[in-house]
Amino acid sequence: MTRKTAMQIGTYGAVCVAILLVPSFMDDAFILNKYARYLVLGILAMSLSLSWGYTGILNLGQAVSFGLGSYCMAMSLKLKTVPVHTGKAGLPDFMVWNNVTELPLLWQPFHSLTFGIIAGIMVPALLAAFLGWFMFKGRITGVYVAIITLAWLVVVNLLIIDQQMYTGGFNGITDLAQLEILGFTFDAYDSSLYYLIGICLTVSLFIALAITKSKTGLILQAIRDHEDRVRYFGYDVAYFKIFAYCVSAGIAGLAGMLYTIVMEFASPTFLGVPLSLGIVIWCAVGGRSSLLGAMLGAILVTGMQGALSESELFLETWTLIMGFLFVVIVLFMPKGLAGAAEQLMGRFYSSGNEKTVNHGSRKEETG
Repeated sequence: MTRKTAMQIGTYGAVCVAILLVPSFMDDAFILNKYARYLVLGILAMSLSLSWGYTGILNLGQAVSFGLGSYCMAMSLKLKTVPVHTGKAGLPDFMVWNNVTELPLLWQPFHSLTFGIIAGIMVPALLAAFLGWFMFKGRITGVYVAIITLAWLVVVNLLIIDQQMYTGGFNGITDLAQLEILGFTFDAYDSSLYYLIGICLTVSLFIALAITKSKTGLILQAIRDHEDRVRYFGYDVAYFKIFAYCVSAGIAGLAGMLYTIVMEFASPTFLGVPLSLGIVIWCAVGGRSSLLGAMLGAILVTGMQGALSESELFLETWTLIMGFLFVVIVLFMPKGLAGAAEQLMGRFYSSGNEKTVNHGSRKEETG
């Protein structure tokens, strides 16, 4: 293990520990719920960093995986509300309103929470594998990938809205039960859910970091920089891209499930274009080539959006302020905040080494 890797692991660990310590100093349940939302969006941004920053896949449809994970969890939690928010036959309320007489076959496996959790990760990953197969086997790269993934996002979003009798349409899926695992209930406004999200963030962050530090991760970064050279050395570039694309989608699906638990509903807006473009902005601000930077970028940007939008002083101008800050960061810090921090650290260490060398040479001269 190199010194740089050890420092990186230590930094990641310190940030995760700091995040897990927040409930110890926070008594306000509403603010803790807000912080939990920011952490979930941090996981989402980190998932895009894995595919965009480390593999060069600009996925403008990352919200698809996020939204599908959200709906999988919502379907399971909705079926747990029988018969409070369902009919006698166990039908969700919106199905009753749309004259559905029998629970659709697609919904039936979601009576099992275990199935819902697995589906929340596997469904986005499998759909990503399906789409990725056609894109990357066809050697589609660059802006064309961005266009295809954005079109895929619009199609899935319209499909969910159109199938109102099965998905709740524009209203989404509401009135959900609380998540309960092994008899332990996770309330959206309790510290237990915050810790669950913090643990999921830590695990997913270190899994992604382990991938980037492995041989596979080095190949992915080589593909990002010189795809043709990697192909020349005999590697199947398409398979590596599909792998990164699927892992990124699975992590985004996990974030979507957690977001449904925090927000207590699932909505088509979770698969909207504004959210998907917002994820790209978070990564650009934090640093797309840094998992931790992308995560902190999402927390920073969404936190500032929340603070400015709730302030009477900036109520009408907060969007302009956020846009201005984004432009400034992109122009003067193209590698994001993480890249700027890394440059400062590099200068600090280089200056320290120069002082040590100069001090040693002076001792030799005097000696």
